Amino acid sequence: MCHSEWIMPTTIQIALDADDAKVLSPLHSEFQRHWSQANVPPRVLYDRFVGETPVASGVKFREVVDAAGPGWWSEPNGATPNQAILFLHGGAYVMGTAKAYHGLASQFATRVRRPVFALDYPLAPEAQLPTALDMASSTLERLCSQYESVAVVGDSAGGGLSLATLSATVNRGLPIVGAALFSPWTDVTLSGDREGIVDPLLDANILRTSGSFYLGSARSDDPRGSPLFHVPKGLPPLLIQVGTDEILFDDSRRYAAAASAVGTEVQLEEWQGMHHVFQFNVAQLKSARLSLDRAAEFLARQFARGV
Repeated sequence: MCHSEWIMPTTIQIALDADDAKVLSPLHSEFQRHWSQANVPPRVLYDRFVGETPVASGVKFREVVDAAGPGWWSEPNGATPNQAILFLHGGAYVMGTAKAYHGLASQFATRVRRPVFALDYPLAPEAQLPTALDMASSTLERLCSQYESVAVVGDSAGGGLSLATLSATVNRGLPIVGAALFSPWTDVTLSGDREGIVDPLLDANILRTSGSFYLGSARSDDPRGSPLFHVPKGLPPLLIQVGTDEILFDDSRRYAAAASAVGTEVQLEEWQGMHHVFQFNVAQLKSARLSLDRAAEFLARQFARGV
């Protein structure tokens, strides 16, 4: 690598809001109560958890039942024409549905004023790599053929899938203007530094099991599942938002550094004291609302800049 290619990511450390600091402890206790319901299937618990995010006003939902790319559109009033966003949800590749994500998708759609399509990609262990990646890549290509410009948004495993999808479709001349990732899972090997982090949501052993289900026969460092291990040149500008109190904190820092090293424009936001995908908690946390505002502003700038 030529030294001239190296650029540092723009890293912004955002201090913990004083009001949020008072809310976090009872909120984390509520997380524990929710996930301790032993008689409820994990997929049901997950959908209930993400479904607590309130739906934004002025957004209509439209289901797509096409087997090649099923999912849900969140369409805000007054949307900018000819521009759209592909949203890839989290859930450790084994949980999550586009419908359960109506809250988060609509909160983002109304802020960025673009329609958001949440893809219902196939989950593991029923489907393994590269099934979800292939569907996400073909869906992104299809949206790029229908709209003048497209952005990508993803949280957690959906953030990792977003980056793998961008890598799979890079340098194809697609009109992809940028991507916003919330706590992306970029390293299924879980080799990042977790020292001193007490995560109120994620468990490393559960992540390892879920990752192995998703990978199937693929190696754990296969970049299709762990995009950290091969970051290509030519990616669009990236915004990565991550909380400092999550075991995937280092996934974001390392990916930001690796992407910057090959010339990608990266803005990394480290939200002090925040848990994994704190953006769900728009009803409780000022930081969640502000982070979505900032992500929407970032993508609005990228749409304005064009490809």
